Amino acid sequence: MASRPSTLPLIVAFCFANNLNQLGLATFPALLPTFIGEWQLSNTEAGWINGIFFASYLTTVPVLVSLTDRMPARKIYFVSLVLISLSSLGFAFLAEGFWTAMAFRLLAGIGMAGTYMPGLKLLTDNLKARAGDKAHSRAVAFYLANFGVGMALSFYVSGIIGTAFDWHWAFAAAAIGPMGSMILAATVLPREDPAPMEKPKTHLLDFRPVFRCRAAMAYVLAYTAHNFELFAFRSWIVAYLAFAAASGPTGDMGWSITAIVALLNLLGLPSSVLGNELARRFGRHRTITIIMLTSAVVACLLGFSAHWPFWVVVGLAFLYAVTVIGDSAAITAGVVAAAPEGYAGATMAVHSCIGFMGSFAGPLMFGIVLDMTGTGAETLALWGWAFVFIGAVATLGPLSLALLRDKKNPV
Repeated sequence: MASRPSTLPLIVAFCFANNLNQLGLATFPALLPTFIGEWQLSNTEAGWINGIFFASYLTTVPVLVSLTDRMPARKIYFVSLVLISLSSLGFAFLAEGFWTAMAFRLLAGIGMAGTYMPGLKLLTDNLKARAGDKAHSRAVAFYLANFGVGMALSFYVSGIIGTAFDWHWAFAAAAIGPMGSMILAATVLPREDPAPMEKPKTHLLDFRPVFRCRAAMAYVLAYTAHNFELFAFRSWIVAYLAFAAASGPTGDMGWSITAIVALLNLLGLPSSVLGNELARRFGRHRTITIIMLTSAVVACLLGFSAHWPFWVVVGLAFLYAVTVIGDSAAITAGVVAAAPEGYAGATMAVHSCIGFMGSFAGPLMFGIVLDMTGTGAETLALWGWAFVFIGAVATLGPLSLALLRDKKNPV
């Protein structure tokens, strides 16, 4: 009996392809001071240029990911890679201010919507064709956890090229990345797509079959709580560590706070992969529940630690960085496994859209709690309650899993 081809080259290639695809993801925020000075942007205008990327992602991902249930995912994936490359080239040579920058970042967001989750769908479809479900959740874990590596690479490369040359060259270099992604994906993908599953009988944006699937929606709601907590942490941790360094008894440790936060973010990949491995061994629901509840407790400790020695605060921040991301891959692997037959793309679309709402709301609500006094003054109590709040929201993840659990067919 002939052995099945190895799945490792496919997984590695798609992870690297995702990194190359993301080269332009952080180019604008990495060089933001340059753009503010050169184009005389207000902070609000700069915020719009940053935000339009995510707005276009959110509004187009339901269509593009759902389409993968009805047509080959590779077509959407490759066309979107070309769009990302063109958006970077357009920014490099045609952007000259607020409106043109908005237009090209909007196109980049659409391109990302057609590559990130459709790329995962393309990967998992081919993994199923090669090896059934054996490599499925592990591949999802590596693919998702690798996103943080791509973002870090984008910041680093953009900063190096932008400093050595200028922002035009940084965006032009970013345009090369998606072309490399196309070469990698084309090299490892078979010429023929896997045998298509039965196409959905409902129209393109009819997500009712997904909403009716209790097991899938349990993970979607858990993911929303996870994103609420995670992006609140990522958005405010620099400010919190600066507050702690200024108000604590020992001051800072001589380290750059941004360097500390960079190290915190690098913990994302091993933490997420390890969380998924624990889920495979001890059960997905149980593992996610323990990680999210632990994370909620650590959030409360971290929030009220600002007046402790700074090395203790940093230690708690590192612990929180592990727990806050440790459930990510396990949750997404769970929703992929729970997707109704023929609706994997639609399920990923719902997962991305609703989950992104948590990403938007977390940083906003954290800031609202900090402003509760109306004076603009930040106190230990306000920071503490802000962290308690996001920890409390994190507990809604395990609650969703418990209430919507499919006892007959747990995944």
